[in-house]
Amino acid sequence: MTDRGFWCVVPAAGAGHRMGGGIPKQHLRIGSRTLLAWTLERLASHPRIAGLMVVLAQGDAHWDGVAQWLGKPVRVATGGGTRAESVLAGLRALSGEVAQQEFVLVHDAARPLVRHADIGRLMDLAVESGGALLAAPVRDTLKRADAHGCVETTESRESRWRAMTPQMFRRGELESALESAIAAGTSVTDEAMAMELIGLAPLLVEGSDDNLKVTTAADLALAEFLLGACAAE
Repeated sequence: MTDRGFWCVVPAAGAGHRMGGGIPKQHLRIGSRTLLAWTLERLASHPRIAGLMVVLAQGDAHWDGVAQWLGKPVRVATGGGTRAESVLAGLRALSGEVAQQEFVLVHDAARPLVRHADIGRLMDLAVESGGALLAAPVRDTLKRADAHGCVETTESRESRWRAMTPQMFRRGELESALESAIAAGTSVTDEAMAMELIGLAPLLVEGSDDNLKVTTAADLALAEFLLGACAAE
């Protein structure tokens, strides 16, 4: 299974409302490429990524229709109104490529800086443990706010982690977990949460803090700077 690599689902059907503007954030440009293109480049260039399943919004006019990236096959599926629905659509569309017991990665379209070493470590540990996600320990002091925006209390940061992607699980198990969450009307914000809801405990694999998720205009500017720095190395 590992010899032929792993497929990666890239949910890219969101509208990116927090970014503002009329173009979904994954299609905003950083230099000569879109944010989504930078992310696909980073994933496809990993030797153990076998192919990419990009999940787009219905009628996405910004997708350029590529069929492969760096020699890796690129497939497209139509997403839904939530992340869970979009990821589920991507997993179902992979049924002909990936058996239920095989592992698949899910990676945010807006994380173009994930490191190859982190992806490789995640792959090894996810297969060994049955499922895992990249994450980073919380290092800042955490405050809980009251209804007026004032500090209510200081929270312990012990054992607190920031979830990242990729996240990696068996395709069949993740499909079932997402189907259960959707049927129950539960809003899941990442794949690990869906797995938790069916009683599993995904392994936290520490990843680099610069695995930035672009959410705001400031994030986009920082990603542009970091991508430029990587290209200059």
